[in-house]
Amino acid sequence: MRWEYNRYNVTKLKTRVVKKDVNPEWNEDLTLSVSDPNLPVKLTVYDYDTFSMDDKMGDAEFDIKPFVESLKKKLDSLPSGTTIKKIQPSRANCLSEESSVKWKDGKVIQDMTLRLRNVECGEVEIQLQWINLPGCKGL
Repeated sequence: MRWEYNRYNVTKLKTRVVKKDVNPEWNEDLTLSVSDPNLPVKLTVYDYDTFSMDDKMGDAEFDIKPFVESLKKKLDSLPSGTTIKKIQPSRANCLSEESSVKWKDGKVIQDMTLRLRNVECGEVEIQLQWINLPGCKGL
């Protein structure tokens, strides 16, 4: 089983394949380039087939706008663990529970549990964290 991020054909990233596991854990860091924070990020989960095409097992979308807006705030004086913003699950997002953008150990992070669509059941847990790369424009 593998999953991939896609910013509507702008950037596409894939995880490694986790074989023979109905509850896989990837624990991978993927670096996604963001050119327009107004566009949602789409995540798609696939099974792995050795001799045929991989089957799509579900997908989810998440909005990175609340995360990016939080990055623009001056947060250095806040204690670690401070919640900056809460995002509630709704029909407009794939969150299966409340998600919080937090200031933790000098970084802005957001943990999310996403309910997969177009499948009977399934969830994916992800964490967003901003990194500055040399040569990139930044915020």
